[in-house]
Amino acid sequence: MPTIAAQPYEYSFPAGRLALIVIDMQRDFVEEGGFGSVLGNDVRPLAKIVPTVRRLIDGFRAAHLPIIHTREGHKPDLSDCPPSKRARGGGKLTIGDEGPMGRILVDGEPGNDLVSELAARPGEAVIVKPGKGAFYATHLDDILKRDGVGHLVLAGVTTEVCVQTTMREANDRGYECLLAEDATESYFPEFKAATLAMIRAQGGIVGWTAPTDTIVKALR
Repeated sequence: MPTIAAQPYEYSFPAGRLALIVIDMQRDFVEEGGFGSVLGNDVRPLAKIVPTVRRLIDGFRAAHLPIIHTREGHKPDLSDCPPSKRARGGGKLTIGDEGPMGRILVDGEPGNDLVSELAARPGEAVIVKPGKGAFYATHLDDILKRDGVGHLVLAGVTTEVCVQTTMREANDRGYECLLAEDATESYFPEFKAATLAMIRAQGGIVGWTAPTDTIVKALR
């Protein structure tokens, strides 16, 4: 099987059975004026990984491997958003409120779009998820099983929330997961570092990590 140099040890995958999941690279989290900045975060570290994520996407496109994009978003009537989720944060604006990019974290609003540089192409699935993990209340598992995919590379934001949650969901379902270290980011550098350590601890209890260039080189 093809291999990728990774931590804590080499990552192997069946040829043609590897998919990329790009988590929540949407304007609400990455751009100034979105939900991330409304909560008081510095979005610049997240914006900086956009070219790296694009390089990873291009590598998968060149290899003709599946790519799945996710967006965290809710129905306009917020029927899929628990009141407890809306109440969190303590800021002036919350999910569903009108913000600089339209209603915050609502599917169909400008802020809920993927950043333009990472827009999905025809044939690439886009999953709108109401939770942190990409498997909860979505058809992601069905899509992967349909395509015979059991190995995943993950990228996106934020490392310790939606990315890690998705990796743990995938791990529990038997998927072998590799996180692209420099194609993920957090508003809090220490949280990203801790998440990478947790993922590869105890012989890869959650999965593997590797740099983007190493992954793309292996795909060639």
